[in-house]
Amino acid sequence: MNKHQDYINNQDTNLIGSIFNFKKDLSKKTIKKYIKYKMVMVNNKIITNCNFKLKNGDKIKIIYDKNLSNNYNLNILYEDKYLIIINKPSGLLSISNNQEKNNTAYRMVSDYVKLNNKRNYIFVVHRLDQDTSGILMFCKNQKIRDKMQENWNNLVKKRGYIALVEGKLTGTGTYYSYLVEDKRQFVHSSKNGYGKEAITHYEVIKNGNNCTLTQVFIDTGRRNQIRVHFSEHNHPIVGDKKYKCTTNPIKRLCLHANILEFIHPVEKNLIHIECNYPQEFNKILNK
Repeated sequence: MNKHQDYINNQDTNLIGSIFNFKKDLSKKTIKKYIKYKMVMVNNKIITNCNFKLKNGDKIKIIYDKNLSNNYNLNILYEDKYLIIINKPSGLLSISNNQEKNNTAYRMVSDYVKLNNKRNYIFVVHRLDQDTSGILMFCKNQKIRDKMQENWNNLVKKRGYIALVEGKLTGTGTYYSYLVEDKRQFVHSSKNGYGKEAITHYEVIKNGNNCTLTQVFIDTGRRNQIRVHFSEHNHPIVGDKKYKCTTNPIKRLCLHANILEFIHPVEKNLIHIECNYPQEFNKILNK
């Protein structure tokens, strides 16, 4: 079932205080979120005012609903007691940096899992660039996270991306190089074989007006790998000013993580996650 409920007899004239007295595992901050996201009812009426005053005999109900992820603007693609996987929007950081601490995928997913219990935590498994959208995985257990990271190449069977690139490509191909990063965080292929091995495969899906939609699979997960490889072969990703694109019609990087296939670290079954790429990509193709 998606929902379960708690029923509380009024113990305080203050709504937050009454819930807090009954649900000792919840912080008052979390209770405020419950009220904000319409999870709390008094006498079968939804209450969104944190300062609501109770009367003797009022009945409080808390409704726990998995669909509350919508209130956090989370598109959850997969969730079990070990893992949670979301479709991250473009422009959202995976984790915090020096400039932004709160508006991150990590913070949003963390707040979501804490709705049921403030002792719930999540742990970063991998990351997506801020401007890349698509599949992003977190673990709910540190040991599981460590197991995933230590055995990443064995557990992960497919990592796929949709890339809309400038120019016209045909057929299939593979880019192979060693990548290095300079002090400006600009990544490029080295000429002497120094750096980290990077392997990118692509297959053309559709050609547009001086642009190409491609399905990309990577054997290695290096920083900016796909962006660098296409740029260095004169087909930069649309919207990627950092790596020499000349067009940005929808004001975003046209790169989307659309496939993740892996062996579940606990249950050992094969999990295949897939999500559609943004329809804005088609608008550029069809222009």
